Amino acid sequence: MSSLPDPYDADRPLRLGCSCGRDHSAAEHAAEAAVQASAVSAARELRERSRRPDVQARSNAFVEAALVKALFPQDAVRRRFIRAVGRGTAMAAIGSVLPVASLQAMAQEKGALEKKDLKIGFIPITCATPLIMAHPLGFYRQQGLNVEVIKTANWALIRDKMINKEHDASQFLSPMPLAISLGVGSTAAPMQVATIQNTNGQAITLANKHKGNRDPKNWKGMRFAVPFDYSMHNFLLRYYLAEHGVNPDTDVQIRVVPPPEMVANLRAGNIDGYLGPDPFNQRAVFEEVGFIHLLTKELWNGHPCCAFGTSAEFIRQNPNSFAALYRAVLTASAMARDPKNRELIAKVIAPAQYLNQPETVLTQVLTGRFADGLGKIQTVPDRADFDPIPWQSMAVWMLTQMQRWGYLKGEVDYKQIAERVFLLTDAKRQMAALDQKAPEGAYPKFRIMGKEFDADKAAAYAKGFAISKA
Repeated sequence: MSSLPDPYDADRPLRLGCSCGRDHSAAEHAAEAAVQASAVSAARELRERSRRPDVQARSNAFVEAALVKALFPQDAVRRRFIRAVGRGTAMAAIGSVLPVASLQAMAQEKGALEKKDLKIGFIPITCATPLIMAHPLGFYRQQGLNVEVIKTANWALIRDKMINKEHDASQFLSPMPLAISLGVGSTAAPMQVATIQNTNGQAITLANKHKGNRDPKNWKGMRFAVPFDYSMHNFLLRYYLAEHGVNPDTDVQIRVVPPPEMVANLRAGNIDGYLGPDPFNQRAVFEEVGFIHLLTKELWNGHPCCAFGTSAEFIRQNPNSFAALYRAVLTASAMARDPKNRELIAKVIAPAQYLNQPETVLTQVLTGRFADGLGKIQTVPDRADFDPIPWQSMAVWMLTQMQRWGYLKGEVDYKQIAERVFLLTDAKRQMAALDQKAPEGAYPKFRIMGKEFDADKAAAYAKGFAISKA
C-alpha cells in the first residue's frame, strides 16, 4: 500500500532513527502505535455493529432495487410492471434478457467472482470515509474480495490510473466520471458512478490575515486553491464568487492544489484561501494558520462531493465482482450515515495508511462539533454526511457548470449523459430505510444559494447567469 509524506513534516529537524528502523523518534513510534491500537479497537466494535440484520438488509435491498429503478425510471411504469407480474417473476425475466452489464450484476446473488484481487484508489480526505473504512472493517473480505486501498497523490493521477486500468475502481470527485466519459480534459473512457461517497464535507477556508475581510465582493486579486478543475469545489467556489459579482476567471486566481498540500500553501502565503475537502479545512484551524469562512452546506445543503465508481468496461467484464464491491461500499455508507458511529470511524481512518491525521481533527469534522478558527465552537451535525444516492439531477447541475465555465462546448443533452454515467438507485426505498424522506423520481430539485435548480430547465439555467465564461 502506497503512502504520502505528511506535508506538515517538511521542516522537521533530522534525528536518529527509531529502533524499528523508520525515521522517527521513539516518542513518535509510541504515538503511532497508540493511534493504530485505537483504530484496531474501534474497527472491532464497528464490525460487531455491522453484523446487525438491519444493516445487512439495507445493502441487499439497495443493490436489488437499483436494477428495477434503472430499467424503469418512471415511477408509474415501474409500479404497473411489478403489479402485473409480481416482483419474483419480474426479477427473473429481467435477469434472463439483460446483457452482462452493471444492472445485471446488481440483480444477481453472490455469484462467482471474476476478479478477487482489486485495487481501489483514494485521496486521503474524509470524503473517502465509506471506501476507506470498508477495508479495516472487513466489508470487502466479507464479499470474497481481496482489496488494496491505495493512497494516491492527486486527482489527475486518480484519473490516469483509472484510464490506464492500473486501478479497478476509485474514489472520484463526482464530476470526474462525467468529464472522463465525455473526453473533457483527458482521453474519453466511459466511467460510471455507483454511489455518492459523501455529501457536504467542504468549506471555504481563509488565511488568518483575512479575518477582517469576510465580504467576497472585496476578494478581487486574491488567490484561491481547489483540488481539481472537474470538482464540486471548483464549481461551488466559482458559483459563490460570481453571485457576489466577482468573476472567477478575471478577478481572482484559482489554481489546482492537491488537498494534502493546501494547509502548507496557506501557511506559506502562496494562496489566500481554498475551497477544499475536509479534514484540511479543520486542519488549518488546528494548525492555527486559517479559519473556516463558511461550510459549503450553507451554499447547497446536501450537495454531492465525492463518488465511488469504476469503468463501464470493468463492470461488463466483472459483473459479480462489481456487485460485491457495491455491497461492501453500501454497507460502509449505511454505517457512516449513523451519527452514533462517527467517533469510532474517526479512530479507524486516522492511521498513517489511511488519512494520517490527528484523531481530534477527524472527530471535529465527522461529528460536526468543531472550532471555527474565529473563537467559536460550532455544532453542525451534518457538516459531513454520507448519503449514497447518485441523483441524476446532481449530474445535470454539474454539466451546466462545466458548460457555464467553458469546460464543455456546444449543446448538451444533459439527461442522456446523466443517465448514462450516474447509476440511479431506488432512492426512495433506500432513503426510507435510513429514515429520510425522498422526493419522487430521478430528478429532484435543489436550492443553491437560495435559487431553485430544476433539471427540466437546465438549458435555460446554464444560459441565465450574469457572469460566465466569455
